[in-house]
Amino acid sequence: MFRKLVTLDEARKIIRQRFSPEPLAIEEIPLSRALSRVVSQDIVATLDIPPFDRSTVDGYAVKAEDTFGAQENKPVRLKINGKANVGEMPKAVVKPGTAVETVTGAPIPQGANAVVMLEDTELEGDELHVYSAALSGENIMKAGSDIRRGETLLRRGSVLGSGEIGTLAAAGLLKIRVNAIPRVAVLSTGAELVKPGRRLSAGKVYDTNAYSLGAAVAESGGKPIYAGVLPDVATQIQDALTKALRSADLVVTSGGVSVGPKDLMPQVLDSLGKPGVIIHGIAIKPGKPVTVASIGEKMVFSLPGHPASALLIFHLLVQPVIQTKAGRKPDLPLQLKALATMKMFPAKGRRTFIMVRLEMDAAKRLLAEPVPTGLSGAVTTVARADGYVEIAENQQFIDAGEEVTVNLLKAPRPSYIE
Repeated sequence: MFRKLVTLDEARKIIRQRFSPEPLAIEEIPLSRALSRVVSQDIVATLDIPPFDRSTVDGYAVKAEDTFGAQENKPVRLKINGKANVGEMPKAVVKPGTAVETVTGAPIPQGANAVVMLEDTELEGDELHVYSAALSGENIMKAGSDIRRGETLLRRGSVLGSGEIGTLAAAGLLKIRVNAIPRVAVLSTGAELVKPGRRLSAGKVYDTNAYSLGAAVAESGGKPIYAGVLPDVATQIQDALTKALRSADLVVTSGGVSVGPKDLMPQVLDSLGKPGVIIHGIAIKPGKPVTVASIGEKMVFSLPGHPASALLIFHLLVQPVIQTKAGRKPDLPLQLKALATMKMFPAKGRRTFIMVRLEMDAAKRLLAEPVPTGLSGAVTTVARADGYVEIAENQQFIDAGEEVTVNLLKAPRPSYIE
């Protein structure tokens, strides 16, 4: 039988007490391999970006005051005094009554304080006709206007996307210090499981959890290590877990946590080291049999074998741990308000999670439709659902038409977001 069931809040508190919130380690990697990595420290600019005043248009660098009064029928005439090119500092100087030809991105020559656009001018020999007056600073990007020396570019814990990587490249960084990626061993138990790609004999099913949980690990910022499929044999499970604990920072298993004769995981976990099992059963539905163990400095999360239950519990309990060990701030689920399409009942005394799909009705109201599952083992439940509705332990039911909060499991679909 289960040990004393704990509430979901109690389970989260126990987990927080048993693991260090600090990231694993810091490593330096090339910027070219830094996509999706987590910055380990604040990054400060060591130079101005751009490092010089530069032209934002093709045209002519001038003294703005020399162009005052210019009109289409009364142009100002200036003498051409050289050219400014990209990639080099100009030797030409803008003196009163002169202009220097320039192109987009070229440094502004000494003496200039504005750039007139090419289309507002006409060149006749070495004389420039300016048909529109320029203001001081017009069409010039000032040194440091994008990034100033000493400015914090990225804060510790920032996840590097294409924009962040571009910013670091603009600041001249070739290498970056990031948090190490947590290695998460993923293994499945059950005599009925077969690895996808192999022949499926009578009574067997393909192993879903290793792949869905492995993908969830990667989405959380970890590196999944596939530890295989194990039969319900205590010695084999023990050997596999011992090996996984040596090679990984965290272990996630599925199956073998209920109360049947083949559910060996809690006993095996208790045999691996102290303190052993710290949670065996949580007052939730689905996912009541979930088991958590602490072996030395490492944690093992043993999830139910039912695919929908396993993935839901992963999001509720495991994902925040992986994100924290990766140096990320744990994600809070995006939430939307919707109307329940039917009555929803919780399990007595247990916090209940109902998977729902969102749709917009003809009146532009957002509706939360429970995903029909029959049993928590339905493989496609999470794939079909947009999110879940959480029903508290002491709540009797949610009535049809009642407003509910939907915690999103995926990005909103265009069909229900205007």
